[in-house]
Amino acid sequence: MITARRFRGSVGTRVGFPSLKRRDEVRNSEDHLVSLACLFCSEWCEMSYTTIDVHGRGRTFQFTLTATVLLMGMASSSVLFSGEREPIQIGGRNAFVIMPPVSSRVKGPMPWVWYAPTLGNRHPSRDEQWMIHRLHAAGIAIAGVDVGESYGSPKGVRVYHEFYREVTDERGFHTKPVLLARSRGGLMLYSWAVSHPDCVGGIAGIYPVCNIASYPGVERASAAFDLTAEQLEESLTKYNPVDNLRPLAKARVPIFHIQGDSDNVVPHEANSGLLAARYKALGGPVEIELISGQGHNMWRGWFESETLTQFMVKHALGN
Repeated sequence: MITARRFRGSVGTRVGFPSLKRRDEVRNSEDHLVSLACLFCSEWCEMSYTTIDVHGRGRTFQFTLTATVLLMGMASSSVLFSGEREPIQIGGRNAFVIMPPVSSRVKGPMPWVWYAPTLGNRHPSRDEQWMIHRLHAAGIAIAGVDVGESYGSPKGVRVYHEFYREVTDERGFHTKPVLLARSRGGLMLYSWAVSHPDCVGGIAGIYPVCNIASYPGVERASAAFDLTAEQLEESLTKYNPVDNLRPLAKARVPIFHIQGDSDNVVPHEANSGLLAARYKALGGPVEIELISGQGHNMWRGWFESETLTQFMVKHALGN
């Protein structure tokens, strides 16, 4: 089922300062210190800022500015809202878990949402603050592992399953997480899910990529699969999530995506729309909420969707 909604809202702006457009335009060490704040903050946000005249200041001022920027970075990356981001290692890859407060935890295995992509330590970030607060209030953990730009390749899928076994076998997490696929995280999570359908409680998506041919394209993705573009093209149906939905449909895994009808990066018709049509034909439960006038952006509605959040809560708790 595809529902359409219309919203008005401003698109978030990229973190940065108006005088710093490219790395090679950084004029001096003080300007570079200011630009470092952009690297520590979330990839995107809405913000206001004040120009600081650092020219001609002494070393004490420069030291204070450096310390402030570094402390801002540590605060924004190490603590996430109602829980701390605990780093773990999976086969040499960086992973994390963010546990809910003890007071809200449920009895039995820990329900959890599996988030992708993590892009190093950048996601999830403060963009997801509203959503994570509500998941934690329901006693649900958030976790993920960085597999780089895997585009759903077998190498990435293997790391994903190592991660799954670590958190379920060693940490007592529930064996059926809800997968939260944001953008190209769709290729990563769906590629794991189609080969492990009995390990999935549900799949939620925020403009997720479901089709390698649409994004990033066969030529760009081929290196991640250790194939030439021609070889990947010939075997695309073997790896492409939209061509391998039958196991998920057979397991009756529920799917819910929110997607913009003006997305030029991950077009609805070639991704969520195509997946929904094929999944429904296979008898699988699927719903796409199509947002009028929105594209591939940082509009707050993506991350403050009551419908998406309640879907995750319901299926993570096994209701």
